[in-house]
Amino acid sequence: MDRQSLLNELKIDRDDSPDGGFRPLRWFVLIAFIAGAGFVFWNFRPVQQAQALAVDTSIAVAPRRRLAENPESVLDATGYVIARRMATVSSKVTGKVMEVLVEEGMRVEEGQVLARLDDSVNRAQLEMEEAQVASARASVEELEVQIRQAELNVGRTRDLAANRLASQADLDRDELSLAALRARLEKTERDIEVAERALQIQRQLLADMQIRAPFSGVVIAKAAQPGEMISPVAAGGGFTATGICTIVDMESLEVEVDVNEAYINRVHAGQEATITLNAWPDDPYRAEVIAIIPAANRNQATVRVRIGFSNRDERVMPEMGVKVAFMEDSGAAVIMPPAGEEPLAGVLVPGSAIVRQDGRAHVWVVTDSRINRRTVELGPANGANTLVLVGLDEGERVVSALDSALREQLRDGLSVELAAY
Repeated sequence: MDRQSLLNELKIDRDDSPDGGFRPLRWFVLIAFIAGAGFVFWNFRPVQQAQALAVDTSIAVAPRRRLAENPESVLDATGYVIARRMATVSSKVTGKVMEVLVEEGMRVEEGQVLARLDDSVNRAQLEMEEAQVASARASVEELEVQIRQAELNVGRTRDLAANRLASQADLDRDELSLAALRARLEKTERDIEVAERALQIQRQLLADMQIRAPFSGVVIAKAAQPGEMISPVAAGGGFTATGICTIVDMESLEVEVDVNEAYINRVHAGQEATITLNAWPDDPYRAEVIAIIPAANRNQATVRVRIGFSNRDERVMPEMGVKVAFMEDSGAAVIMPPAGEEPLAGVLVPGSAIVRQDGRAHVWVVTDSRINRRTVELGPANGANTLVLVGLDEGERVVSALDSALREQLRDGLSVELAAY
């Protein structure tokens, strides 16, 4: 076989290809599509990066932490909880205690019986006064009958004297007897009034044997036991108690602090404040300055200030130590719940981070340099901040200082650059 025949055997017959000769064209189209997609991806990616927005952000913080620090107070002072209404209840007279109806910690209402004294003598005297009143009323009835008889006698004597059958002396005697009976009746009626007054006194003395609460409050001390003698004044020997119990009106609790006179110019009536019990340092109460006592203590160079609770619960007790922070007039707010309710749980964010639309509120949350819109539930305002109750956790970063132009540019998934931390 010659060289030409061998070369002819090495030629490829394209008509025998199963693809009919179009396979290279398919690969070319596929490669061109992949190259185009890569071109678009790599060319548009820098454009998106170049369009990243620079935004101001703020971190959501817990309100109670901010409240405990009192960053906006102008003056701090220490003092004690006091009760404006507190009384050691005693009796009006000396007597023997028969029954004590209260214990420490019991709440009593105004007029409630706290204790009973021995009233046997008072009851006997009351019965005697009632008998005297009854006797005086019986005397009145007797005198009224005698007066009626005397009036009849005077009438007959007057008729006889007119017919010259009785003397003028007889008529004068009968008239004087009638006048005397009428005078006795008037005196007896006055005696009844005196007896009734004496009866009222005995009834009051009997009622005083039941010692009652002068106002509603809580019993904080019990000072007498059944069988002991009690007296409104101290007796010698120490065997006579001077009170049954001590009652405190919890509604009258307030705080008194002594402020150095050099700083009293920072305090005024009506000023907002926070009261923190030493026993619960992380749970302050809203408060307000009631009054500044217009007298200084020359020995301590202090002025006494009264502060009232705006919200209070059962943890506040008389004589507890407290710390008071007097707030700025700008209204450095504290977020506290009404008395008896649970504290509000949530986080604080700047008010400028809140977007309100169609009756709902949302914020833009930044995560890994991208933003997403999140619907939230709002609580009360706290100065320049707003409490977010639901939808945001402490430590999350939100876009702040939102204006109309920035709102138009924001969208979910947008890449942002943090301009402020």
